[in-house]
Amino acid sequence: MVQSLPITITVDQFLDWYPVNSTQLRYELHNGFIKQMPSPTGDHELLIAFLIKQILLECARLVKPYDIPKIGFVQSNESESAFLPDVLLLNRLNLVNEPLWRNKSTVRQPLSIPLVIEVVSTNWRDDYFTKLGQYEAIGIPEYWIVDYAALGGRKFIGNPKQPTISIYSLIEGEYQVKQFRNSNRIESLTFPDLELTAEQIFQSANPVT
Repeated sequence: MVQSLPITITVDQFLDWYPVNSTQLRYELHNGFIKQMPSPTGDHELLIAFLIKQILLECARLVKPYDIPKIGFVQSNESESAFLPDVLLLNRLNLVNEPLWRNKSTVRQPLSIPLVIEVVSTNWRDDYFTKLGQYEAIGIPEYWIVDYAALGGRKFIGNPKQPTISIYSLIEGEYQVKQFRNSNRIESLTFPDLELTAEQIFQSANPVT
C-alpha cells in the first residue's frame, strides 16, 4: 500500500533524504509529502524493459542525443513535488542547464524531457490525475500512460475496462490525448516512425513472449 509520511518537506530536503542505492523501495514527493511507491511486479518491470529497449533502439537509429537513466526525478514547477517516472527520456544537450542534474539526478525543464512514460499500477490515480496535470504544467511534450492491466478509472479507459495506452501530446500548452488498444499502431510525435502496436507492448509483460 502507498503510504505518506506525516510531515511536509521541500524538494531539496527530499533529494537530500532519498536513500542511497534504494532499489526495492521507491519514493516520490507529492506536495511536500513523501510517498512510498508500490513494490514493482515482474510483469510491470518486463514491460518497462521492453519500452526502454524499443525507444533506445529508435534513438540510435535516428542519432538522437537522448538517454534513459536508471533513476531520474522530474521536479514540479508548481508545488514541492518530485516524480520518478517509469521511463524518463532525457535530452543530454540540455542537461548543462539543469542545476540539480549532476548531483541530484533531477530535471525540470521541458527541453530536457522529450518524453515520460508511466506504467500503471495500483496507484493509478497518481498517473491519471496528479502527474498528468504536473507534466502538462512543466511543458513535457509527450506523456504515455500504459495501462496494461486495465486498472484505471472507467472515465479514462472506457467501460468495460480494457488495456489501453493513452498518449498525451502537448499542443498549444495543453495535452491532447489519443488512445490505443489491441492491434492499434501507436502514434508518437517524438518517434513518428516507431513500429509498435498496443498489443505488442502489452504482451511484453508476459515472460514467455
